[in-house]
Amino acid sequence: MSVKQNVEIAALRKVYNWLDQDPVNRLPKLGGYIDSYIPAGSTLGGQLEAIKSVLGDSENNWYRLIFSIFTEIDSDVRRTIFENFVINATVRAGEIHDKLTAQYDCNIPWAILMDPTSACNLHCVGCWAAEYGNRLNLSYEELDSIIRQANELGCYFFLYTGGEPLVRKADLIKLCEAHPDSMFSAFTNATLIDESFADEMLRVKNFIPAISAEGFEESTDSRRGQGTYQKIMCAMQILKEKKLPFGISACYTSANVRDVGSEAYFDQMIEWGAKFCWFFTYMPVGKAAVPELMVSAEQRRFMYEQVRAFRKTKPLFTMDFWNDGEYSGYKESRGLPGYCGGCIAGGRRYLHINANGDIEPCAFIHYSDSNIREKTLLEALCSPLFMGYRKSQPFNDNLLRPCPVLDNPGALTSLVAESGAKSTDYQAQESAAEYSDKCVEKAAAWAIVAEKLWENTHNK
Repeated sequence: MSVKQNVEIAALRKVYNWLDQDPVNRLPKLGGYIDSYIPAGSTLGGQLEAIKSVLGDSENNWYRLIFSIFTEIDSDVRRTIFENFVINATVRAGEIHDKLTAQYDCNIPWAILMDPTSACNLHCVGCWAAEYGNRLNLSYEELDSIIRQANELGCYFFLYTGGEPLVRKADLIKLCEAHPDSMFSAFTNATLIDESFADEMLRVKNFIPAISAEGFEESTDSRRGQGTYQKIMCAMQILKEKKLPFGISACYTSANVRDVGSEAYFDQMIEWGAKFCWFFTYMPVGKAAVPELMVSAEQRRFMYEQVRAFRKTKPLFTMDFWNDGEYSGYKESRGLPGYCGGCIAGGRRYLHINANGDIEPCAFIHYSDSNIREKTLLEALCSPLFMGYRKSQPFNDNLLRPCPVLDNPGALTSLVAESGAKSTDYQAQESAAEYSDKCVEKAAAWAIVAEKLWENTHNK
């Protein structure tokens, strides 16, 4: 680490310790304390300025969110999140990413998604994992190796997908123990979260679930199975009582978009105790997909407007992974080459490793030219497919059209053809052209809406 980075880390820890001693009374004074101790040009400069801007108003939604984190989350868990997520995954990672990006001229991910297993205890409508069964698994040793390789690249944030990751809950806890300097999360249906597992989470302190909930009871059960909603409620109550942080992962479809985007649902998530929500739109992945669940252009616009409106008023951190493409150009202000807004996949911010070891650009892009059993992470990032992503990003100058499939059909088809990537679908392989063709009509309709939105907000 550089001297500058050591100074910044020491200052951040000093500020955190000061606040942690008396958060109720000291939070309103945090802005002045930040100015006194955090050096100019901090890695977290933009985030810190945003925090300072809301500290004078206790009714501000961001103030309320910060306050809830310091009063509703276990203190040891909270400190671990600070060390692993803020210090390691953000501050320490920055210098490493910059160095490796310059050295290899490739994308270096901030986060890695990986599937411990293809198995799932549910059979959700429209989900590709529902068709796969318990056929494929990454061993504990393979998962451990991925994490170690990623740490060397400056990546300290890992999210488990699947399948249902908690089918492998014992191994996931073991990995938390083996890597106490990293932060772990899992996209989970939450039906396997019980008192015993919550106690394990409280013990290791570096695991945060993102619970899949698509609206209220009727819409959740209609997609995930009768009784699932009540099991989710039980899991969240256990986590809340033990002062463990969790968030929501919400897939919006043509069937549930009005529920998921409603103020009532945002208020419900906050009442549950969630601190964040990741929004995803339904993607027609695989031959068993249900294209009818894809949202219309107007439904997508509805989510665009709702998320932005409630982001200003609700104490909940939200991100829409399609509609927030304009916010991914986080390094532009630092004058670094190779960074821009739009699609965050292909290692630019994250990549995905499936339960067969295939290294994919995105959890929704089931094509690969590399396997973790044959290549290192760094070798995969330098592979033709990932370098094709790097050279093509952004896929559209309108950053409200970030995706090479949903928003720019044909872009993925070209990348797959040029790289020689193969389909990694476990059940019934489809070509990139077949996948993209399912999105052509939606892309054309969204292009009209997105151009108007972009013109209204960026070309004044």
